[in-house]
Amino acid sequence: MQNTPPVWERVDRHRDDLTGLADRVWGTPETLYAEFASCAEHDAMLRAKGFRVVAEVAGMPTAVMGEAGSGGPVIAILGEYDALPGLSQAAGIAEPRPEEQGGNGHGCGHNLLGAAALLAACALKDWLEESGQPGRVRYYGCPAEEGGAAKTFMVRDGVFADVDAAITWHPNCMTRVDDPLSLANTRIDFSFQGRASHAAASPHLGRSALDAVELMSVGVNYLREHMVQDARIHYAYLDAGGVAPNVVQARARVRYSIRALQLAEMLALVERVKDVARGAALMTGTAVTMKVFSAVSNTLLNEVMDEAMRRALEELGGVPFDEADRAFARAIQATLSPEDIAASYRRVGLPPRPDEALCDYVVAPLPGAEVMIGSTDVADVSWAVPTTEVLVATHAIGTPAHSWQITAQGKTPAAHKGMVHAAKAMARCAEMLFADPALLARARAEHAGRLRQTPYTCPLPADLAPPVLPRPPA
Repeated sequence: MQNTPPVWERVDRHRDDLTGLADRVWGTPETLYAEFASCAEHDAMLRAKGFRVVAEVAGMPTAVMGEAGSGGPVIAILGEYDALPGLSQAAGIAEPRPEEQGGNGHGCGHNLLGAAALLAACALKDWLEESGQPGRVRYYGCPAEEGGAAKTFMVRDGVFADVDAAITWHPNCMTRVDDPLSLANTRIDFSFQGRASHAAASPHLGRSALDAVELMSVGVNYLREHMVQDARIHYAYLDAGGVAPNVVQARARVRYSIRALQLAEMLALVERVKDVARGAALMTGTAVTMKVFSAVSNTLLNEVMDEAMRRALEELGGVPFDEADRAFARAIQATLSPEDIAASYRRVGLPPRPDEALCDYVVAPLPGAEVMIGSTDVADVSWAVPTTEVLVATHAIGTPAHSWQITAQGKTPAAHKGMVHAAKAMARCAEMLFADPALLARARAEHAGRLRQTPYTCPLPADLAPPVLPRPPA
């Protein structure tokens, strides 16, 4: 008698190949829209495993899609493989030690994310073929989640038009179904153009673009008191106009990230920030141009999908960490603050558990959790098709996202166990949807009902194209 879902054994067939893929991607960290080596690794693995492959999805050179199966519903498994700048770090040590000073690093675990998603797709491919179950599984290799909104471009271009449901995951320090919340987010570059002059001899002839950027910051700071509670505004200087203080800076550029819990609130806030920029230009006698860099929506809840994933997790249980895994996790925790560790428990509504280094259980939904909300382009997929996301423990409790500590844990045995566990959860959830047409129909009906209440509006300008970066020399 078989006591485990048949798709889990098929995950184990491919685990070594895909953990190897995760480690290779960890070793070539590439940032948004420059993931040429990482995408090539995923493309090669898809072809080696017998998928029908489409390259340069939605016109993006670092996006790839592989499909297997025939007939029936189409279920998408979403993967990512972009890294972050400045988070280079040697693996397997509990102290900051960059492999390359100022280099990139997988400080959010996307080397694991893409590999586990592809591992789930490989298992589902085998299960569909061997069971004769009608249906198609698609792996979407998605670049530029970290601020580049690649999936939003994919949704806008109809890449998910014939997909019935989508499943994804993210590395975390706790194992649970993700909160169906994220902030809608637009990133806009504000470029100010002024007039250069000698800052001492003829300052009256200059028009400072740097002054304009700074006045914009003042105006936005006053705006913060008068925006909705869940909104967030952040900024970064892209060009301060030069390093010579005796020259009035004729140019300056700043990027603003503008977020809110609902897309409509975010779009309204964007217009207010634009007005502040226009005011700063007026005050300084400069001109301002505004260009959207990227934009994503807030997540659309699908309770049927989340409940299916919850059932899959309950069957699977927690990640089977061992004492060696816990020992290294404790060494990582020694580099963290007590507040870091306590925050991980607050986010799931649990009291801190002393001496617990890794989460080897499934966290149930609990009242009183402290919701900490970011932004993701998975949200736009959730408006296109019913979507669920699972979080799976791959690193020490308390580890901050986007940190050297995440990079250091990115190719450990614990990370590999977590990514295989995530693949089993995603594959089992998809197996349920393939095998139970009524379950998939309920998910799609819920999705359609929510869209009737709030129709989808793509947050990207219709004429905005994703950036195409030069391919590095071979």
